[in-house]
Formats: sequence, C-alpha cells, structure tokens
Amino acid sequence: MDFDRIKEKLSILADAAKYDVSCSSSGSKRKNTNKGLGNASEMGICHSYTQDGRCVSLLKILLTNHCIFDCAYCVTRRSNDIKRAAFKIQEVVDLTINFYRRNYIEGLFLSSGIFKSPDHTMERLISVAKKLREEENFNGYIHLKSIPGASDELMREAGLYADRLSVNIEIPTKSGLKLLAPEKDHTDFMKPMEKVKNEIIQYKKESKLIKHTPTYAPAGQSTQMIVGATGESDRDIMYSSAFFYKNYNMKRVYYSGYVPISNDPRLPALNSQVPMLRENRLYQTDWLMRFYGFDIRELLNKDFPFLDMDIDPKLSWALRNRQHFPLDINKAEKRHLLRVPGIGLKSVNKIIHARKFKKLNWEHLKKIGIAYNRAKYFITCDSREKELRELSSENLKSIIIQNSQSKFRKKLNNQLSLF
Repeated sequence: MDFDRIKEKLSILADAAKYDVSCSSSGSKRKNTNKGLGNASEMGICHSYTQDGRCVSLLKILLTNHCIFDCAYCVTRRSNDIKRAAFKIQEVVDLTINFYRRNYIEGLFLSSGIFKSPDHTMERLISVAKKLREEENFNGYIHLKSIPGASDELMREAGLYADRLSVNIEIPTKSGLKLLAPEKDHTDFMKPMEKVKNEIIQYKKESKLIKHTPTYAPAGQSTQMIVGATGESDRDIMYSSAFFYKNYNMKRVYYSGYVPISNDPRLPALNSQVPMLRENRLYQTDWLMRFYGFDIRELLNKDFPFLDMDIDPKLSWALRNRQHFPLDINKAEKRHLLRVPGIGLKSVNKIIHARKFKKLNWEHLKKIGIAYNRAKYFITCDSREKELRELSSENLKSIIIQNSQSKFRKKLNNQLSLF
C-alpha cells in the first residue's frame, strides 16, 4: 500500500466532504453481533451530539471528487480546476477499520461525486458498506449518500447495509435547480427518497410477522438544502422542508449556507457568504415545526416570507399574534404552553407535572428554568405582580431584545441602535 498516496487522497476527499452537513446518526439501533467491531446503537456522528449528550465522530469522506455533472454551486463540478482523486473500495474499508481500531472514529459517512453513471457510483458505495458488514463484521454506524437517479434495486440493497441513507435535494426550488444544475432532473432526487421510504415501511411490517427480518436503514433518511445560492425566501425553503417531512418521513432536513466558490454570474458574488444567523433561524423554525406543533404556514407565509434576524421565530410569531396571550400558566393546555416564547419543551413538561401539586408563581417558574425575560410578557401565574402588556408589539420587541443575551448580539447592534 502506498501510504503517501493514501494520505494525499484522504486530504483531498475529506476536504471535499466538508460541505455536506447532513451527517447525524440519531435513531440507529444496530447492535454488535458475533463479537464484531463497533456498535451503532443510539449513536450520533460528525462531532454531533447524541440524545444522551455524547459527542462522537466519524470518518467523513468522498469516494471520489470526479463528477460528470457541472453544477454551478458545487466545488467538485466537472469544470472546476481542482485536484482529483478516487479511493479504491478496499482502501475505504481499510481506513475505516484502522481508524476505528485506534478509536479515532465511531462510524463512516461516505458520499461521492457521480462518475460514469448514478448506478455505477451507487454500486461502489454499497460495495464499501457490504465489505465492512460481511467481511470485517463491522457493526458501527454507516451513513451512505443516495445517488440521484440510482435504480430501485440498488437503493433497496443500500438500506440493508447502511444505518442511514440521504439524498441531498441541494437547491430548495425546482426553478433554482434548473438554473444552477440544468443537467439534473428534480425527479431523480425524489425517486430514491420514495424507494427508501417505502422499503422502511415494508420492512417494519414484515418484522412484526417474521422474527429475523433484517433491519433496513434503521436511522431513516435525511436530506440537505443549500441556502442562499439562489434567491429563494425562507418561506420557499421551509415549505420544501415541510413537504419532505410529510411525504418522505424524513428524520432530518439540514440547511447549509452557500459558500461562494466561483465568479459565475448565476451565483452570489464572492465574499458574500450566507450569514450563520440565517441558518440558525431556519433550524429554529424546523424545530418548532417538528416538536412544538406549529404549522409552517403560521410561521412563514406570503405576508411574512422571511424570518426575523433579530428575534427567534417563536417570539416573532407571538408578537404577531398577541390575541392568544396572556396564558394562565396554571390552566393552559400543553399545546398552548409550547407556543409561549421562552418556555421550551422540557420546561412545559415540568410545569404540567408541578402544577398538579400547587399553583405556580414567578419564583417557581424561574426555578423550573423558563427564560423569564421573554416569557413574563405572555403568561400569568399565581401572583399579584403584573407585567406591562399594553405595550405595542414593536415596543415590546425592543424591550425584550435589550434585555436578552445572544451569541449573535454583536451582529444585531445595528438593529438595537434604532430603538
């Protein structure tokens, strides 16, 4: 083995993989069997945090950065003048096992540029996972990229060896994809998503009837959208996300701010990177949609197509819907409490449990851990102390901002100076 060449390939193909952020493994329950290597049960990867707070990592690489497509937003596009490299199947297997034995990683995230054809590329990705599972008895986490346009047969086989599959939708709108990647067809992205969804459902049904039914993509599937490469609004992005969650049972949708990489006139200018704050607001909106009972149309619509950058989306919604407040913290239903700014899911559960034993006042709520400076304007409790609620939404917004702490506060100085 030429170790210098392997090291060079690793440097090139690991760097090329950094633009893909959809690498969480939450939900996998693949357990170690037959004294094999690794255990993917409830693991997270890519230096992500698991449900119990652990931070773990993985080998995150491309199989190759050669690609037959020339997508304007992609660093590995056909016309880009960069160093090219490709791993052999056995090289990826050996790297994964050797890194795992040295405790560097707990799994593998494997993507690839598309070379020759989607099916040829997908076959090679599957071969890596198959060798790891069957020849090396590797039971650690494996995340494979679903290649747009790959056949149903290959997608079915991929899910038998991978814990999670993901096909990146890349651009949130069909018009944006046509502009920046005219060689690609939007339906090619949908086809593998549909196949994976149907296979997961089918295997779950069979497992109830047949005891030793193999697991199929136990951590489900995810996707990723590039934010800011075209002129899509936050409404466009989040409506697409809602569509994928509803129709393809996505575990996660990831949002990646576009990093300018060329002077292509179809793209934003160089040095105009998408603010991290915009990504943050999209993730917060995603969370409200998935765990807090919000319909995306409540948060974003034709009258409100962009998220507020100076306040979080729940507070923004509350200020636009003051008629729903204040809520009595000792009487309100859970679904209504979840809409109060400054009160999270864990705090709501604590409140519901605690109020069974006594009426809650401000001191109780502070001890529970609510964000008092925001929540106090939207709730009442067992106290004579009243908060000013006759303020206009705009004045209330400025007061809350002035009394809040945020890692993005420096970015908001311009807004704050207006009040």
